[in-house]
Amino acid sequence: MDRLTAVERALRAATPNALLDIVTAALMEQYGAARVELRLADYGMRSLQAVETVPFSTEPVMIHDSPQGRAFGSQEPYVLPDPDGHAVTVHFPVTIRGDRMGVLSVTMPEDRYAQALIPEMQHICDVLGHEILVAERDTDLYVLARRAARLTLAAEMQWQLLPGRACSRPEFSLGGHLEPAYSILGDNFDWSASAEHLTLTVTNGMGEGIEAALLTNLAVNAMRNARRAGLGLADQACLADQAVYAQYRGAAHVSVLLLRFDLATGEVRAVDAGSPRLWRLRDKQVTSMPFDAQLPLGMFGDTPYTCEEFRVRPGDRLLIGSDGVYDTASAAGEMYGERALARSLASTRLLPPPQVPGAVLRELATYRGQAPLDDDALVVCLDWNGRR
Repeated sequence: MDRLTAVERALRAATPNALLDIVTAALMEQYGAARVELRLADYGMRSLQAVETVPFSTEPVMIHDSPQGRAFGSQEPYVLPDPDGHAVTVHFPVTIRGDRMGVLSVTMPEDRYAQALIPEMQHICDVLGHEILVAERDTDLYVLARRAARLTLAAEMQWQLLPGRACSRPEFSLGGHLEPAYSILGDNFDWSASAEHLTLTVTNGMGEGIEAALLTNLAVNAMRNARRAGLGLADQACLADQAVYAQYRGAAHVSVLLLRFDLATGEVRAVDAGSPRLWRLRDKQVTSMPFDAQLPLGMFGDTPYTCEEFRVRPGDRLLIGSDGVYDTASAAGEMYGERALARSLASTRLLPPPQVPGAVLRELATYRGQAPLDDDALVVCLDWNGRR
């Protein structure tokens, strides 16, 4: 049995809380590593937090302007020789199907380091990422490591509802982010990809705090239930509309944009039921995609919803923003969605989709100036590659 297989088997046999111990022992034994450190990205995607038994024992490192952040951002191993020349540290990205989780840093003596080891060790990081994803069902260790501060209860509910922060397949790549990350209220996004389709929904539940989180949870799970029952996009909206109305009797509603992509053809079916809006970047031109506005979910309980259709082409980039993004005003009173959002989408065109939402939201914070964020802000970015 080769050493790579031995490490994989050891990780798969480990208890959920012992993954870092197992990978550390394996890297020391098989590769001569002197030190191993695992850091996971925090909810705000600003810092990398150490995975450790006692949280917050180790200072975080910022994603911007750090060696670990360089590996995290580029999604490539970053080799950093020690100034004394006796050791080499390699920072490896830990990523699962496009969802960037964190960085594994491995320090080894210079005489044990070889460039040929990099692909093999990166494969171990990929296996580690998969095992962390599975282990999170049974331990809080990795969830706690992602916290730079305490989450509000509403934010806890919203982050647990998300499928992830990014997803990548040959046909598409997408990423999303929410702010304020540690006190998010009613904004959310969801996706599911099958062999033939990608379904993407962006949701905004009205209200504040727990009420907004409960409302969004109900709507998202109602749409998931309908989707998993094999219902079409319009019927998913109808079922969620009925579920929200049955609970709130019209006193609360949920805005949602539902999209269903045919992975083979690029045909898209859309249901616009509220405030989330869509922009398209094609051939360096940014276009707002208008749809026929339909009623938000839960207002009457028997609203008929209809689909519209459009087509995406390879090379298209789509960006979806909540009203907390495009309705944010500058100091001069101009809404971000009028002109600034299009400029931001064009200026970030070279970034991969998982990095675009954070970049747009940082630009939004600068645009807003000193004014506090008085609403959730959500951005989802999708690059369409098409099926080859």
